[in-house]
Amino acid sequence: MKTSRQWILYTLLRIGIFAGAMILLVLVGTPPWLAAIIAAVIGTCVTYLFFRKQREAVARSLWEYRNSRHVDEDSEAENAALDDHEDRPTPER
Repeated sequence: MKTSRQWILYTLLRIGIFAGAMILLVLVGTPPWLAAIIAAVIGTCVTYLFFRKQREAVARSLWEYRNSRHVDEDSEAENAALDDHEDRPTPER
């Protein structure tokens, strides 16, 4: 499955569980601010316990993006200039 589909699916699952729990809690009579907090906890717990495959796929894609080299030549030149500047001795006053 494509990475973007994994992100969309996982996000929709979390939003759906949150919305369902929020609606249920508000219908029961819970104050909306408290219902939002409880629904967020429920959504997090349910997706953590029951949607491991989707969560791991999203985490893997995040890890791959973070650890891949997305550096252009300008960034490399800028980093080299900063390193050169840090290596120079500072004049004492």
